[in-house]
Amino acid sequence: MPEQGLILDIVTQSTWAMTPILLATLGEIFAERSGVVNIGLEGIMLLSAFTAVAIADKTVNPWLGVLAAVAMGAFIGAIHAFITVYLKGNHIISGIGINMFATGFVAYGIEVVWGVRGYYNPRYEAKVPRMPGLGISPLFLASMLLVILFYIVIYRTDYGLKVRACGENPEAADVVGIPVEKTQFIATIIGAAVTGLAGAVLSIDWLATITKELPAGRGFIALALVNFANWNPIYALGGSFLFGSLWTLTEYLKNIESAKALIPLPLINTIPYIATLLVVAGLIGKSRPPAFTGTPYQREQA
Repeated sequence: MPEQGLILDIVTQSTWAMTPILLATLGEIFAERSGVVNIGLEGIMLLSAFTAVAIADKTVNPWLGVLAAVAMGAFIGAIHAFITVYLKGNHIISGIGINMFATGFVAYGIEVVWGVRGYYNPRYEAKVPRMPGLGISPLFLASMLLVILFYIVIYRTDYGLKVRACGENPEAADVVGIPVEKTQFIATIIGAAVTGLAGAVLSIDWLATITKELPAGRGFIALALVNFANWNPIYALGGSFLFGSLWTLTEYLKNIESAKALIPLPLINTIPYIATLLVVAGLIGKSRPPAFTGTPYQREQA
């Protein structure tokens, strides 16, 4: 039936739209569980997306592009972790710096690498192939597995207990022998690497392009969804699907003439962002972040 085909198409498109949001949210949940806030998700996604296109287009191998994006995310995460964990720098300022650098670097890099301005579309062979018969991305399935993996690691392993201890009470964790700074450093890198994977989804998997505005606020939506999910990977799945389905419905709305005549196109584009933020705003005060998230840990000197 036509209605069933439409519903299936909406669900499929929603999986594409939700994947980068979900990955970035998972990465930030893991980092914040250790006590490190990284508001540079937008910049990490953009730099990783650029790297994915550059490598995949050059090698004609999308999987090398994906690995390069993850490596770039981990690299930026290591810089952020070094500044915030070891140099005791301000978490917010470091994240803002990442976002500002990414915007300028990618805009310049597109022109230097490909000789064009504004955007570049990689060759078809550089794009991550869809799964045969399903029409969905293998990276979507990977994100589903990461939800389960992150939940198990955070709540069912000794390492996850150490990560949570560093975010809740780093002084007590230090007293019992947990290497707080090392734990936070590694957790931040892991979180940024997963966010780097989100960048690859945007540039060589879903949208198949690179522009300086490619994340389009998705990094900030992911930050909001961390609160929505109450720092729980399972709940992040629901928030990400909410945004993805709203984004897909908005795209269909753009094709309805009566809707376009009633609502200006720029306003239609804001619907998934506004609706997601309204839902998150309704949960403010009902979720509780790790107690020492965003606070550099200073070990008392004997």
